[in-house]
Amino acid sequence: MADREVRPAGHAHTVLGPVPADELGVVAVHEALLSVVPGAQYAYDIVIDRAEIFERLAARLRAFKAAGGGTIVDATGMFHGRDVPLLEALSRATGVHIVASTGMGPEENLGGYFLTPQTNPPTPWPAERFAELFAKEATEGMVVPRVERRGSAGLIVTAGTREGLTPTDESLYRGAALAGARTGVAVSIRFGVDPVAELELALAAGVDPSRVVVGGMDRRDAAGAAHAVAECGAYVALDHVGSADPAYLDDAERADLAAALVAAGHLDRVLVSSNAIGVAKGQPDDERPSEAIITAFAPLLAERGVAEADIRRILTANPAALLAVKEA
Repeated sequence: MADREVRPAGHAHTVLGPVPADELGVVAVHEALLSVVPGAQYAYDIVIDRAEIFERLAARLRAFKAAGGGTIVDATGMFHGRDVPLLEALSRATGVHIVASTGMGPEENLGGYFLTPQTNPPTPWPAERFAELFAKEATEGMVVPRVERRGSAGLIVTAGTREGLTPTDESLYRGAALAGARTGVAVSIRFGVDPVAELELALAAGVDPSRVVVGGMDRRDAAGAAHAVAECGAYVALDHVGSADPAYLDDAERADLAAALVAAGHLDRVLVSSNAIGVAKGQPDDERPSEAIITAFAPLLAERGVAEADIRRILTANPAALLAVKEA
């Protein structure tokens, strides 16, 4: 088993600038602060009141901090409501580190521009073009449309179509992996159908498996693939803590899986999060507290015999190691 007292070196990209990775504290690694279904911002029945959104999210972040949380990773990517100035203001007001993400996917969430409809027949952007887009956001700063670039993205995210990867999804996977390999910023894949095969697709682009996290590994249809993903050297994200969605394990089953991964020698590959939404627009609210990983899930791990030091590693050192930018 890996050293339980590891202190990750390097720094993470937060919206307020680089932060030493070992100062991130407890990290919720797959969350959504403001999540806007693409296009909902233009709907007549959707109200986007920035002051109200700020107050709701600030209260959420203060509760996370009061429970012992240190860092929230907003894993929504580029086009699902990402508002970099809002995230900056929230971090300043609450003292919680916020890591924002670049990337996009699955195909259904992309605008036509990224499907290159000007070709006949329409073809997806090549992986290299996605890689260039994501890498610039990780190194030169995230784009605030028509204004400027702000702080650098700290995670490169993509997701596969649940009915099976499309050619565009495959380009996104390879592009995200290429960008991760070139920038040293970690890559997050939310698998569509087959987590192991989709991880291998990304790894074939040259990214180190230790720089990849496969999300949604507490989905029931993951069919026991968590151990195989960990054995490949990638992180396993059990990231729906507190969810009542029947498509996912419940918390007792999720804790059983985490404890089994630890017992199998994969302590250093386990991550947990809630994948909750602070403010949702164009989709149902899902306001489960991000601090549930501390207040509810950690005790379940302890009940299953996971040592306190190991629980601490899952909550702090593992996500810090993932988010620490590596020399490319």
